[in-house]
Amino acid sequence: MNIITANVILDAKGLACPMPIVRTKKAVNNLLAGQVLEVQATDKGSKADMKAWAKSSGHQYLGTIEEGEVLKHYLRKSSNDESNERNHPNVINNEELEKKLDSNENIVVIDVREAVEYAFNHIPNAISIPLGELEERINEVNKQDQIIVVCQTGNRSDLAAQKLVDKGFTNVINVVPGMSQWTGDTTGIIK
Repeated sequence: MNIITANVILDAKGLACPMPIVRTKKAVNNLLAGQVLEVQATDKGSKADMKAWAKSSGHQYLGTIEEGEVLKHYLRKSSNDESNERNHPNVINNEELEKKLDSNENIVVIDVREAVEYAFNHIPNAISIPLGELEERINEVNKQDQIIVVCQTGNRSDLAAQKLVDKGFTNVINVVPGMSQWTGDTTGIIK
């Protein structure tokens, strides 16, 4: 069941605290913004350490999968433009999306985060189309549908919404702040 692909895999097996974090910090520094790091560790305390480090450093902790004695931690490097200017005019907040979902409105939710982000945690029935694949997969979306685009913070979804409009979609809405503060129902790999 390896649906998760990381850009870089770091072997920190056999290392005790604080070495998994020290190595993780160095590895993250060499990643490009948005890339995913898989840290393989055997130190059971590394799960709490990874979560805390990611939060304090501004990077995104995606989750951990246990495979026997090995803990596979997934982290996404943040970008410096997480608070980019938004350009798509049609925006709703998380609560408004939740109301639309609860009322069973006829909408299509597209999650444009990377596949690994989606795998760990997503809105039920959301379609995963990472931003980088949107143009080649645009035919999977009906131009007549009301499209709600979501990502982690509202930035990638803003770009996706603009791309959809440029391709002739007329009913596209961006969700802000997105999954970073989503409190509604989710599904995915248990964290």
